[in-house]
Amino acid sequence: MKILFVIDILDTHNNGTSISAQRFAKELERCGHEVRVLCANPQETDEKGVALPVEVTGKYNVPEFIVPLFDSLIKKHGFAYGDFLPRSRPIIREAVEWADVVHSYFPFPLEMVASNYAAKIGKPNTGAFHVQPENITMSLHCGKVQWVQNMLYRLFRNTFYYKYRHIHVPSAFMGRMLEERDYKAKIHVISNGIQDAFMEAGENKIDNGRPPKLPEYQDKIVIMMVGRLAKEKRQDVIIDAVNYSKYTDKIQLIFAGKGPQYEKYVKLSEKLANPPQFVYVKQDELIKLLLQCDLYVHASDMESEAISCIEAFATGLVPVIANSELSATPQFALDDRSLFLPGNPKDLARAIDYWLDNPKERECMEKAYVKAAKKYSLATSVRMFEEMLNEEIEEQKYHK
Repeated sequence: MKILFVIDILDTHNNGTSISAQRFAKELERCGHEVRVLCANPQETDEKGVALPVEVTGKYNVPEFIVPLFDSLIKKHGFAYGDFLPRSRPIIREAVEWADVVHSYFPFPLEMVASNYAAKIGKPNTGAFHVQPENITMSLHCGKVQWVQNMLYRLFRNTFYYKYRHIHVPSAFMGRMLEERDYKAKIHVISNGIQDAFMEAGENKIDNGRPPKLPEYQDKIVIMMVGRLAKEKRQDVIIDAVNYSKYTDKIQLIFAGKGPQYEKYVKLSEKLANPPQFVYVKQDELIKLLLQCDLYVHASDMESEAISCIEAFATGLVPVIANSELSATPQFALDDRSLFLPGNPKDLARAIDYWLDNPKERECMEKAYVKAAKKYSLATSVRMFEEMLNEEIEEQKYHK
């Protein structure tokens, strides 16, 4: 099967959807499919500076589309839009015509143009819903204004998702959001999935014990969160919670990610005994860091799934998760001890102190979380994704 992914930005380690698309592409290729991506990534060249063909790179590259006035904000969030103007239409048409099926990740102009052309020529065509309107309203300083969020859900439905028979969502939570807002397509709940390396690390930790701590962490309690440094991710709640913890002098925070709140969080952390470490790492380094940790905290108010949380508990960390009604992540909590009131640093401190006070309970639950992670394997997710694509291909035969 020749599969085209349409996604504005691909080669980034600071965006969960982009990471998921990269992993799905590799796993689908391992399963014998051919995958190409239509995106705004820079054109790859050889050592002489000559552009490499799509047969080599697997990418149809369009220029980046600059949004006047908002470009700096978009960049701070680690995102970029793909060009959709007439100058890019030939490459968009070439990409769509090559494919057996087109899968679009975002409800943005590049994806709209590609999916509309696919529909026009009768090409099987599916969509994904990874962008929570709540994330957009937070970035635009509208916070949790319900009518603005509902307007965006309707806008996305009426301008983009109306054309699909099949929509992929990463969690049952997101599926409910769409069904409650009258999205008509068949909703396929398919986790973004995690790679085997995380589960293997967790199983090795359970069987053989955790690796020794690095010298810098020897006498520390290491707590980590992975995610963009953005308002809705609420790293500020974790920083404040450490001040309320009885273990405040021993806790070392690690925040893995980039984002517009970096300077604010550095300043907010000045009162901590141990300044947080802000890092940006690839998968191998991330696994090594997770194995140095004692707890994982996911404080985000809004998540369509949160791959990073699954990766953390797959490596044998008990997660402490904000029990937010706008987030899918609470689904991962095996009991209420892994939940805290969203936006409440005192309640988070209570949960952190509970797990640190009870190391035997924590060790028992680490094993349970490693076991629970197995159902979120990337291979399982990709098999479900293949089934959705095949369903669309078969149905399209009767709609030509």
